[in-house]
Amino acid sequence: MDFKHSQQAVDQWIKEHGVRYFNELTNMAQLTEEVGEVARIIARRYGEQSEKDSDKTKDLGEELADVIFVVLCLANQTGIDLEEAFYKKLDKKTKRDHDRHHGNKKLN
Repeated sequence: MDFKHSQQAVDQWIKEHGVRYFNELTNMAQLTEEVGEVARIIARRYGEQSEKDSDKTKDLGEELADVIFVVLCLANQTGIDLEEAFYKKLDKKTKRDHDRHHGNKKLN
């Protein structure tokens, strides 16, 4: 699924199952909350913190999808074509960072 279709799918879901989009500030807070849930899983499952039994059933993919859903909501309600913005950013990063990391001794 590409960004355009993803944005359309989220918009359709909001129209069919939601009342309306939460306002941008509420969605920003919700995004922060969802990113925090991803961070919790990563810190405990892949980092040095021990994982609580209650966290072991958490699905990282589902939490990442929550982040994407809220990002798509924010893009829709602010008029951002996320696919266009993504490819513009990818092109910028490619030009800027093409050789940047190859000489980084920390990555060897």
